[in-house]
Amino acid sequence: MGIRPDLITLTGVSAVGHHGVFDFERRDGQPFVVDAVMHTDFGAAASSDDLARTASYGDVAERIVAIIEGEPVDLIETLAVRLADAILAEFGPLGITAVELTVHKPKAPIAVPFTDVSVTVFREGRDAV
Repeated sequence: MGIRPDLITLTGVSAVGHHGVFDFERRDGQPFVVDAVMHTDFGAAASSDDLARTASYGDVAERIVAIIEGEPVDLIETLAVRLADAILAEFGPLGITAVELTVHKPKAPIAVPFTDVSVTVFREGRDAV
């Protein structure tokens, strides 16, 4: 059995995006909420107590918001993969080896009462063991 990774967890990062298959979703926008669990190793950052040796969760949160507010897509599955891939590409060099990311669409156009709809993706960086 391998060693378990250290985790950085962001919960409830939210922004208004214009994603969806319906014209009114693209026109009016709606809230999207993202939870991200990033796998890393705190060893270097903890031993040096240096932010430059880890991924800044504030920077990750800002990147998530920028993507939600950015170019629209039809599917939240596409948005989830786009977010996970961006986190690995941009924060992988700072030690993020994998990410499990959930996109919530609490105002989705569903005709029955519901609380939330979400999709979850898991992606590993190319250099992950």
